[in-house]
Amino acid sequence: MEYLQTAPVASFIFAFTILTSVWAFYSDNIYAQLILHPFSIYRGQRVYTVVSSGFIHADIMHLLFNMLSFSFFAFGLEPVLGHWQFGVLYFVSLILSDLPTVYKHKNDEWYHSLGASGAVSAVIFSYILYSPVSPLGLMLIPGFQMPAVVFGVLYLIYCNYAAKRAADNINHDAHMFGALSGLLITIALHPHVVNGFINQITEKVQSWMH
Repeated sequence: MEYLQTAPVASFIFAFTILTSVWAFYSDNIYAQLILHPFSIYRGQRVYTVVSSGFIHADIMHLLFNMLSFSFFAFGLEPVLGHWQFGVLYFVSLILSDLPTVYKHKNDEWYHSLGASGAVSAVIFSYILYSPVSPLGLMLIPGFQMPAVVFGVLYLIYCNYAAKRAADNINHDAHMFGALSGLLITIALHPHVVNGFINQITEKVQSWMH
């Protein structure tokens, strides 16, 4: 109930994504209707899937990973960013994160993509702007942490490398462009965040030097 009051938009997105994903797990028709298909979008068909594909997932582990990542950051970010601002951040980043994929695979009739990873990346990077020196770690490596800004830089480097290598079935382009969208949208909504970002890093570096 506390989250419904402090982060109503994030709460709605969280619940709606879980419900829609579970619904799609049990309905091949819903799954097929909502999944991103760049070949169709580039030809003016099923354009809505740039949004709807962000609310379905490949399997329960994919859903669990994205929603855990979302919950770690979104419920704390929304009160700081603002309610309608958080909605803009999430949905605009969801769309922008898919556009490079649509262009890249516009002639690949076989290609499909799904999941909230692009928008979740935007949420994480918006959080990093507000808390660049807070500790962040990896769920797969318990106890290992680093400053959030370092995590962000390494994340972008990895996404760029993995996208070019294309050795797995993960849409790394969506991750990377979602993260970049999160940075740009947050700065556009709250330009003062840049000064706070720089001041926090400067103070942290100075504390390391003394």
